[in-house]
Amino acid sequence: MTTEKKKDSGEPVIEVEDLVTYYGSRRILDQVNLSIRAGEVMVIMGGSGSGKSTLLRHLLALHKAASGSIRLFGQDLDSLSPTELYRMRLRTGVSFQNGALFNSLNVEENVAFPLREHTRLDDNTVRIMARMKLEVVNLAGFEKLMPAQLSGGMVKRTALARAIVMDPSLLFFDEPSAGLDPVVSADLDELILRLRDAMRVTIVVVTHELDSAFRIADRILVLDKGKVLVIGSVDDVKNSDSERVQNLLNRRSEDIIVDADEYMQRLTDNLAGL
Repeated sequence: MTTEKKKDSGEPVIEVEDLVTYYGSRRILDQVNLSIRAGEVMVIMGGSGSGKSTLLRHLLALHKAASGSIRLFGQDLDSLSPTELYRMRLRTGVSFQNGALFNSLNVEENVAFPLREHTRLDDNTVRIMARMKLEVVNLAGFEKLMPAQLSGGMVKRTALARAIVMDPSLLFFDEPSAGLDPVVSADLDELILRLRDAMRVTIVVVTHELDSAFRIADRILVLDKGKVLVIGSVDDVKNSDSERVQNLLNRRSEDIIVDADEYMQRLTDNLAGL
């Protein structure tokens, strides 16, 4: 179906089949299928309300689908016991959009937190491992700074160091470039690619930043209203004949057609429910 830049023979790390989910009566994801191979960078894109953040929550086992299945490392998430799910999560790392750092802990303590929570390593080993990961993200020497003293880019890199401190096989990013200037964003993109190559980690990135997506992606999944519009290489996406994909890439608005009768019926139904 697609032409890949590289890594066309890796075993699937993530397999999503016919995933459907609702919020109330609203269908958010509609028959989503996705396979992510070991060692690739998969970027998930889409406009606001497309379902990309919901898909990420499913991949993190934070939300249960109405139907369909998700397998990580060959295991069906719905079939795992709490203990098995805990062990599965130890193989993954997550870098959240706003960093999600603990304000009462300094940089080193934030990075070391997963090791203290999930291992029995001694304090000296934990400190060494945390500082090693801070060197990887170019934050050596900033160990004692508090989150309030960090720039936006430093917050993102601290969060990344924490996400990789336990050497995960699978790494998730939620809007890694959001709020960053172009230079800092480009530096973070390069760091993501270096991590992929050095740690041989599979990376899933949810983003709306086109430049970043095109720099780092091996493949891109584009969602719209819960449906997969296209999945393929950067060139596949850029050359897609889908009008919705081109509107997204070129930041073109779409005409919104309002059915007056349908609108009045929804308004009446909503008022009746009050």
